[in-house]
Amino acid sequence: MIGILDSGIGGVTVFREILKTIPNGHFIYYSDSLNNPYGDKSKEEILYILDNVVTKLIDMGCLVIVLACNTASSIGVRYLRAKYKKIIFIAIEPAYKMVHDYNPQGKTLVMATRGTIESEKFLELYHKYDNHNTILLSCIGLAELIENNKDVSKYLNELLGKYKDIDNVVLGCTHYPLIKSEIKKVLGDVTFYDGSIGLTKELLRQLNNHNIKYEYEKLEIKFIDSSQNEFKEKRFWQIIK
Repeated sequence: MIGILDSGIGGVTVFREILKTIPNGHFIYYSDSLNNPYGDKSKEEILYILDNVVTKLIDMGCLVIVLACNTASSIGVRYLRAKYKKIIFIAIEPAYKMVHDYNPQGKTLVMATRGTIESEKFLELYHKYDNHNTILLSCIGLAELIENNKDVSKYLNELLGKYKDIDNVVLGCTHYPLIKSEIKKVLGDVTFYDGSIGLTKELLRQLNNHNIKYEYEKLEIKFIDSSQNEFKEKRFWQIIK
């Protein structure tokens, strides 16, 4: 069983990519909307929350857990790997290296939560591949708007209106790919980068390396929302199809 963990429905953007490679897997998707958003919480709060959720997923039989939330990955993956040594954790991360690989000279905007941008893990990545033409932008409250299916047009115009000469946009929160079209309305024809493809490749590599079965006769998905919100579940199935 593979667990997919996110602070809400944003991780579905990662899950959709995983399903392209593992179409008949057995998955538990845990939407922790009760504690959404993670990005504005302290490190201590996030680690406490992750401990509780990971314990539940392990109890339900997950040997592999995908952290489909950039904040959870940036702040918590090292802690979780050290504490739960028998569990394989696959962590999403902002695809800043992809800018280095494909368009290193382009003016780049990294959109992420405050928790991700301030995390040690992300800053290590950023300084390693810094193209010296990058803006780091904390998008406070944006993930929550997306989570609750609110109109983000006004928010984006106010936040992004001054960045009209951007070439690359790194989507550093798994909620953000859900609003690519809205971002393009403000910034124009930018190139997006997110970490879902790289994560999927790493997941498959780890499953094969550890000889963990991941192909079955048919796909099984169990959806859990920590707030038991029927709207969240309905939206999950709408997005995943």
